[in-house]
Amino acid sequence: MAQGGASTDGESRVDLHVKVLDEGVVRRAKAVGLDAIVYAPHFTHLSTIRERAARFSDDDLLVVPGREYFTGKWSTRKHVLAVDPDEPVPDFLSFEDTMAEIAGHDAAVLVPHPEFLTLSMTEGDIAGHADDIDAVEVYNPKHWPWDDRRAREIARESGLPTFLSSYAHLTATIGEAWVAFDRPVDTASDLVAALRSGAPRRMYHRDGFVHQLKRRVEFAHLGWENSHDKFKRVVLPGDEPTHPAGDYPDRFADMNAYGSDGGLL
Repeated sequence: MAQGGASTDGESRVDLHVKVLDEGVVRRAKAVGLDAIVYAPHFTHLSTIRERAARFSDDDLLVVPGREYFTGKWSTRKHVLAVDPDEPVPDFLSFEDTMAEIAGHDAAVLVPHPEFLTLSMTEGDIAGHADDIDAVEVYNPKHWPWDDRRAREIARESGLPTFLSSYAHLTATIGEAWVAFDRPVDTASDLVAALRSGAPRRMYHRDGFVHQLKRRVEFAHLGWENSHDKFKRVVLPGDEPTHPAGDYPDRFADMNAYGSDGGLL
């Protein structure tokens, strides 16, 4: 894995997983030489993600819509990342139901942060769904060194292509890790095609004291992002945009891992 490289002619530099999007993010992405980012915030309806991605895209930066699905219950949650999915799918379906729902989409399906804390697909999950997965993440700034090593082991065992990302929840982390594909990525469809075909790529992340500091700040941010208090206040009331009882086909309400009433079981 290269560090601190620069793109060459014909390459497209893509940060494959960011959580934030505003004018500051766009400025940062352009300043560090990115050609595209995948915007995949938590608990945000796909229609809103698509609208924001279109609004912040321009000739210098492509913003691709994505969804990082929060599957299952708090105690057994796993994340699945889809790049440019076709149709909205809610959070809080079982892992198996989520994979079944997105398998038919014309999207790229990625494994973010495998076996990281309690947020992630296991090696067994990946093996069981390898035919539907397009790449496994092997580095992001929230990881500790042992997380990176384990992710690389899992990726090797899976035989699947790999990727890395900034997994940025904070603007300053945008572009701290990226993938350089060997072809132009001018549209969301171009990126999906590159990922689904296993297109040749080079992977980069920054290094040094400032990068290590940003890594620790990003990890500390998990204290709020994944606190049970936040989960109880934001998720369980059932009024956030990705709850199965929201703006989705009625069948999803019956697939809610917390039960059709949305209560904590």
